Amino acid sequence: MSASARTSLSDKKLGKALARVRDAQDRVLRRYPGASGDRQPVHTVYGGAHLFTADTAKKLGELALRALDAYAPDGATLAAAIGADAANAALVYDRVVAKLRREAVEDFRIDFEDGYGNRPDEEEDGHAAAAATAVAAGLAAGTLPPFIGIRIKPLTRDLAARSLRTLDIFLTELCTQTEGKLPPGFVVTLPKITSVTDVETLVWVFEHLEDRLGLDAESLKLEIMVETTQCILDASGRSMLPRLLDAAAGRMTGAHFGTYDYTASCDITAAYQKMGHPACDFAKHMMKVTFASTGVALSDGATNIMPVAPHRGTLTDEQKAQNRAAVHAAWRLHADDVRRSLVNGFYQGWDLHPGQLPTRYAAVYGFFLEGLAAASERLKNFVEKAAQATLVGDVFDDAATGQGLLNFFLRGIACGAVTEDEALATGLSLDEIRTRSFVKILDARRASAAGA
Repeated sequence: MSASARTSLSDKKLGKALARVRDAQDRVLRRYPGASGDRQPVHTVYGGAHLFTADTAKKLGELALRALDAYAPDGATLAAAIGADAANAALVYDRVVAKLRREAVEDFRIDFEDGYGNRPDEEEDGHAAAAATAVAAGLAAGTLPPFIGIRIKPLTRDLAARSLRTLDIFLTELCTQTEGKLPPGFVVTLPKITSVTDVETLVWVFEHLEDRLGLDAESLKLEIMVETTQCILDASGRSMLPRLLDAAAGRMTGAHFGTYDYTASCDITAAYQKMGHPACDFAKHMMKVTFASTGVALSDGATNIMPVAPHRGTLTDEQKAQNRAAVHAAWRLHADDVRRSLVNGFYQGWDLHPGQLPTRYAAVYGFFLEGLAAASERLKNFVEKAAQATLVGDVFDDAATGQGLLNFFLRGIACGAVTEDEALATGLSLDEIRTRSFVKILDARRASAAGA
């Protein structure tokens, strides 16, 4: 700064002004720490608790491969079926097949709600204990997906007691069999929230269960489902979403949109309850605005038209053609929904059927591969600009953008769409990419340059 420039603010006044800015920025950073770079699954597969076994994920992968072989035995057929770019068809297909063999399910939610229904208490007690036993067995055998959890019933007047009893039985049985060890990425999903008290109550229960079961404090995590109009605007005309995040007290890892319950709550008839409905776009944009940079992962809903063949048994040529057409139509709808979610910044969604796994990965892989060249060039230029600024002493305060660009590659690598070698086009090394942090990359480069 020029020593001869005239100013009116004293050093004391300027110091107070800068202190106010720093305090405000500290508050912003606490609320909006930004994306961590941690892995987020590309989907959550929901399945009834009464059906879950230790090898459910493996079985779903086998069924998905069987559907792919039956209705799209090559890349060209799959690309045509889902309306994908033919240029990457063979590459996408090979990577989808490899993914289904290696890790068909990234996240599974053992469902005690819509996918399970209301049953006699004794029956649900038994299924809660059996599901916990299956999770413990899968944890010991290494057959669980990278992320797993349970969805309990909503905390309504009629169902709250049943919901919390199921949670208690499941966690008590699981911790007994695993000696207090939770599976990695374990989470409890809370549906149909109509009051902040729902989340406050679940957190209170978590605290007591952690104490009784010998779990580390705050080890139990939750994700909310946004599927009621009250979540978007409450009785006072305020959005409930920020207050749900506060009520979760640092335990909220995700927010999942419930397409069909939400549209039903908006009085939209069944024929028009689709993921692309404008009412859904509004609610999901509210989610984006609320949870952007908070570290809460967002998930879109599910495509409810399943890729199921209408004919079985010994088939005529016409029936085979009808089966193929039905499956391809459902695949196209699902892939379109997945692509639309990705374009709108929802990198996760629900899958309800093993036949949706091929199109989930095909759509996701196509999305990343089509954007790979442009993203590589942009991140390379961005890193060079940032590094140059730090080396010459300039201020570079756009690390959030750098982390966002890096996250494209972290997401792509994590799900199998992009290889680590392909990510080298960014100008980053594999060691730098594996730090998962743009700030750490810049710090390391600055230290290296200073020591040179």
